[in-house]
Amino acid sequence: MSTKKIYLVRHGQTDYNLRGVVQGSGIDAPINETGEKQAEAFYEAHKDIPFDFIYYTGLQRTRQSISKFLNKGIPHEGLEELNEISWGRYEGVPMDHGENEYYQNMLQKWSEGELDYCIEGGESPNMVYKRLRKGLDYILEKGGETILICMHGRAIRVMLSVMLNYDLRFMDVFEHHNLGCYELSLLEAGDFRIDRYNNMDHLKAKGLI
Repeated sequence: MSTKKIYLVRHGQTDYNLRGVVQGSGIDAPINETGEKQAEAFYEAHKDIPFDFIYYTGLQRTRQSISKFLNKGIPHEGLEELNEISWGRYEGVPMDHGENEYYQNMLQKWSEGELDYCIEGGESPNMVYKRLRKGLDYILEKGGETILICMHGRAIRVMLSVMLNYDLRFMDVFEHHNLGCYELSLLEAGDFRIDRYNNMDHLKAKGLI
């Protein structure tokens, strides 16, 4: 039996996403026109869900993506613990061949278990795991049966690893898309279950995929 339902959604598209440039937690870019359409599609498909609380990160693109829910007066809070991973010196850097090779090498190290490895000035998966654990504990302690959380791509992969007690080496199994949504249930035993995986039906219905 489920005791809590969580909707975990990624923010809408930004111009950095469009160009394939990572933002991390250091670039506070707004969503673009496509991102606004994605946000509208998500809202129309989920506006009748009785959310008790809404959480977003300290970066504007997450709050903008669920702003119509906030305008309904649903209790909400921004939590910096939910922020995207810091990519350090890599943030905002165009993806040329050299940068892509560096990035792929880093992902390989993570998949091999080097989870304390990070870009200069950035965060490691283990660092992000710890702060997301803190953020999730806070959300669960606040209560509420139906919760909406808007986050970022890499942070969602780590958060799902936190929620499902999943090995961080394999976090890339959790795919994500701008305004794609994971639906999870917290069971009485204290374990989470994925009910819907990166749901994008609302985006497909509007021709946004």
